[in-house]
Amino acid sequence: MAILVTGGAGFIGSHLVERLLSQGEQIVVIDNFNDFYQPAYKRENISASIRNPRLTLYETDICNTASCKEVFEKHCIEKVVHLAAYAGVRPSIERPLLYEEVNCKGTMNLLELSRIYKVKQFIFGSSSSVYGNNKKIPFSEDDPVNEPISPYAATKRAGELYCYNYHHLYKIPVACLRFFTVYGPRQRPDLAIRKFTELIDCDQQIPMYGDGTTQRDYTFVSDIIDGVFSAVNRQFNFEIINLGNSTPIQLTRLIELIEQELGKKAKIKRLPEQPGDVHRTYADIRKGGHFLHYKPKVPIEQGIHLFIAWYKERQQRKGQIFHAT
Repeated sequence: MAILVTGGAGFIGSHLVERLLSQGEQIVVIDNFNDFYQPAYKRENISASIRNPRLTLYETDICNTASCKEVFEKHCIEKVVHLAAYAGVRPSIERPLLYEEVNCKGTMNLLELSRIYKVKQFIFGSSSSVYGNNKKIPFSEDDPVNEPISPYAATKRAGELYCYNYHHLYKIPVACLRFFTVYGPRQRPDLAIRKFTELIDCDQQIPMYGDGTTQRDYTFVSDIIDGVFSAVNRQFNFEIINLGNSTPIQLTRLIELIEQELGKKAKIKRLPEQPGDVHRTYADIRKGGHFLHYKPKVPIEQGIHLFIAWYKERQQRKGQIFHAT
């Protein structure tokens, strides 16, 4: 029996793979190492795990039905953790058809193969983006999510609906986990904390969209992995569960924390608010606490400290500065 992790060389996926391997699981990873950001980062993410004989890596695309079918045929896949996706609000506005192709068709492809090969559990990595500009706070799983404000958010909501459809028709146990602004070691270079860190460290301007009062529920990656790992080891029918920190902070405060850890002052380039960006994210995590015993442990101050420590160690190890793009 094996657990399939799609996007297993990515930021969240590589951390999950390490946790599962540490627990003695047999892991199969699908990742196409696309150029959304530098593939070398993803190869670095999974470089330690790939040496483990209990991991099998397939460099293929979740939209390639024939290739994915071969994976299911070669391995007895018991559980699927589907994290592969094109992510990001702003890029999805520029390339909506690509997001629809990968995030919707790819998810449907995996659900159909899960039906055919009688997978016992399907976990879908969703996003807080589905809440849009939800006026009620904190955001609860029972809140209406009918007004996504970016193609990315719409594809994630579509993925949840596909998951429910396959649960309803074929009784596949499904958990849709809505991640809230995940950060930490190996974070994608396009995301705010890593991008700001690299730019400040290189004495370059950082872009600040709007007046800096937008708020995000930043969640450290180890807390997210705790939640996903708990879901992998729990029985359920169909559930949607928030995984967040439930402590949103303003953008200006985030920049201050990064400045403090780096010992450098940010040069801020003020820009207009961007279409598709939500004003606030704020997770109600009571359901996660009940179903998954989920309890985030890392406050933002500690998380930024841990991230900057990883960043500095990586820079020393590589002997060079990786400029943000």
